Amino acid sequence: MTTARIAIEAPSGAWAALAAKLAACRGRRRYGLGFFLGILAAAALPPIDAIPLLVPAFTGLLWLHDGVESRRGSFLLGWWFGFGFFLAGLYWVGISMLVDPLHFGWMIPFAVGGLSAGFSIYTGLALLLVRLSGARGVGRVLALAIAWSVGEWLRGHLLTGFPWNLVGYAWTVDAAPLQLAALVGSYGLSLVTVLIAALPAALGGPAPVRRPLSILGTAALLVLALWGGGAARLAGDTDIMVPGVRLRLVQPDIAQTAKWQPERIRENILTQLRLSAGPGADKITDLVWPETAVPYVLAEEPELRAALATVIPKGGLLLTGTLRRTRSAGNGAGEAFRYYNSLAAVDDRGEIVAAYDKFHLVPFGEYVPFRGILPIDKLVPGRGDFSTGPGPRTLALPHLPPVSPLICYEAIFPGEVVDEAQRPAWLLNVTNDAWFGRSSGPYQHFESARLRAVEEGIPLVRDANTGISGIVDPYGRVIAKLGLGQAGVLDSPLPAPIPGRTPFARYGETGFALLLGAFAVLAWAFSRPRRFV
Repeated sequence: MTTARIAIEAPSGAWAALAAKLAACRGRRRYGLGFFLGILAAAALPPIDAIPLLVPAFTGLLWLHDGVESRRGSFLLGWWFGFGFFLAGLYWVGISMLVDPLHFGWMIPFAVGGLSAGFSIYTGLALLLVRLSGARGVGRVLALAIAWSVGEWLRGHLLTGFPWNLVGYAWTVDAAPLQLAALVGSYGLSLVTVLIAALPAALGGPAPVRRPLSILGTAALLVLALWGGGAARLAGDTDIMVPGVRLRLVQPDIAQTAKWQPERIRENILTQLRLSAGPGADKITDLVWPETAVPYVLAEEPELRAALATVIPKGGLLLTGTLRRTRSAGNGAGEAFRYYNSLAAVDDRGEIVAAYDKFHLVPFGEYVPFRGILPIDKLVPGRGDFSTGPGPRTLALPHLPPVSPLICYEAIFPGEVVDEAQRPAWLLNVTNDAWFGRSSGPYQHFESARLRAVEEGIPLVRDANTGISGIVDPYGRVIAKLGLGQAGVLDSPLPAPIPGRTPFARYGETGFALLLGAFAVLAWAFSRPRRFV
């Protein structure tokens, strides 16, 4: 037996020694290491995609936790891990406030630090739950996977929800491992991901596994199953395109500082008109422009609609982000209006044939929570808050398959992107990520939206002002993409959805719940005094 093999197999060897060393950390050193491990976990996500870093991050977290002696200590360690994770993953939120630094620059530390600190409560509670479970050995690994994924689910639903940077998104480097999301959704994908990443922790700490190769082999087999099972689903599945449809996605790359300037709005629209009518326009059936590409109330601008009609293909449509308003009850000082962040479908005569209003608004970006208390205004220019639309909606459009529009970050919410009563044949996500510059935010946003295609078995068309725009097939494969910071167009046919529905589309989060139950049973079994491995 080689020296390396002895080091792997001996429970008192390198694995156990490292676990004991981390468990012995106290006070600031423990929390500082937890913070650093959280940063490592964030580096596994787009755009860095360093997936192997999840192993030292979650394994190290459990080994640090083995030395914690109180519930308060468990919560604080989880909180510091989460603070590092969210601070590294969400730093780009502060960039949006530099668009108008005079008015909003002071908010950067409160927005980035406060957001990270708030979300870290979920990770603190997750580690506290691991402690309260009393799980040992492999059982505590399963307990961490359960607690973490439940924390992600809560983060995605409570207080309007923000399911950004789910750990399962680390697999977006390839379409194959993403296929599990079609069965158990993105939260289920995170559950399995944390299990794989934390399994080596069973080689140290309380009730260590005496056969290390069985643990490492199990982790390797899970990765192979995730990748191989996804590859098997993809094998032989070639994209079927919708006949007679060829889209042109326009990505003008307009800086946020120039987007709402009155003297630049006309120029910005002309830029998009030129791109729409550029080379190859004769082969296009329909156009797509990004979120608020037309920053006017389009329904009230007949001359502008006539100008748009000049570039719309004969018999085709322009699907563009715009503004919409409706009259509301007067307030004694004249007529009042409700404003909406909307998408309009404009035909070649300049008529609006369908419209959709955004229903999941960005706090502080499109409305101010507790406006009567907080003395600040929203980031998006204009007086007052936007109003919310009625929810996911399927638009029936002339000659195009029925579509579910999603504006901006509406595409990040698993299970909340389609109207189940009238399921669409494709998802259309229009967005403006210019707020976040050349940061990691747009990359994360694109990959998050991509998972909705896998979950629902429906293709995704995504048009972003500054990028990333792309066409994603119903299996999550990117068939065309225009990168961040590039001005241009993306011409592509429209993929068809898969036949029938995915299990996730049919049963929702039932698969995730069943997987949680199975993990809970296993955690209980492995935590009993008897050794199973």
